[in-house]
Amino acid sequence: MEHAERAFAERVAQRLEELGTNPFAFERAHGLPTDAVRSILRGAKKSGTTLNKAREICEALDLEFYIGPRRNIAPQAATVVAGEQFATVARYEAEGAAGNGMINLDAPPIDHLAFSKRWLEQNGISAGDSVLINVRGDSMEPSIYDGDLVMIDRRKTHIRSGRIYAVRESDSLRIKRLELIPDAAIILRSDNPKYPPEHRIGEAMNDISLGVIGEVVWSGHKWG
Repeated sequence: MEHAERAFAERVAQRLEELGTNPFAFERAHGLPTDAVRSILRGAKKSGTTLNKAREICEALDLEFYIGPRRNIAPQAATVVAGEQFATVARYEAEGAAGNGMINLDAPPIDHLAFSKRWLEQNGISAGDSVLINVRGDSMEPSIYDGDLVMIDRRKTHIRSGRIYAVRESDSLRIKRLELIPDAAIILRSDNPKYPPEHRIGEAMNDISLGVIGEVVWSGHKWG
């Protein structure tokens, strides 16, 4: 156990250095409990890190739970512009909406957009595992507006309460902020106050959990 804890702490420290951040700033940026990362680096807990806590920290650090660098499920094209490396993210002809959004991620992408590889790594985003789609409707305003482009990281399907996710529900694709009440309910929230929260319990709660396509990790707004 002590060897595993040391190995975990060393990998966490290495990843923080790769991201160019410190434990305190990282905890605040990712909404982790106070001292969640720092206690691991100090080796303060004799009982060791719980699996759930290790999984949560790995998710935030962009590490797979086996404790190693993420493995892309899809290749990503890369290019160099003025000495800076860029990776491309595929854009699909799909829409996420408050109501009946369309989804067809099995079709070929219609376009690709380039993002700085350094920025992607700093934000724990894998270009090869992410997709870009447009949002329809005003339910997520002022966070996301009608017509905005959003990036969805398809690896991040584990619900972290308060984050925005793309969710497949029945035949619809919905962009909602999910609030998790463990063993009780999942609440689908719109940032626009004119739309009431939607509660899912029982089997419907499981359907939402299984229907998460990924977390919304970036959005781009079109002016005019």
